[in-house]
Amino acid sequence: MQPESKSLLHDVVRSIQSIRTFVHGRTFEQYKEDELLRSAVERKLEIIGEALNLLHKREPEVASALPDHRAAISFRNILIHGYSRVDHAIVWTVVTGRLEPLERAAKALLEAPEP
Repeated sequence: MQPESKSLLHDVVRSIQSIRTFVHGRTFEQYKEDELLRSAVERKLEIIGEALNLLHKREPEVASALPDHRAAISFRNILIHGYSRVDHAIVWTVVTGRLEPLERAAKALLEAPEP
């Protein structure tokens, strides 16, 4: 794996860890009412989507080992270009249920021995 790809995977893992820290102990209602929290979470989701987009362009075989990488890229586009239509419930569902498998897969790729 290229060094740039490893850096992108690290960005994904760090962003997921940040999101987990941001929402720890929070409910959906608290999330929905806290503009600063929503902005921070959305920014980290944008970083995840962009990192996966770049990874997909550089090393598509690596990106394909990550669950839902195309969905994360599409979600990033919605957050950036369709910001006025963002559904907080969908963001919360992603945050609370979809990031852990992505984090596990990214860590596994980073920890895998080089051929």
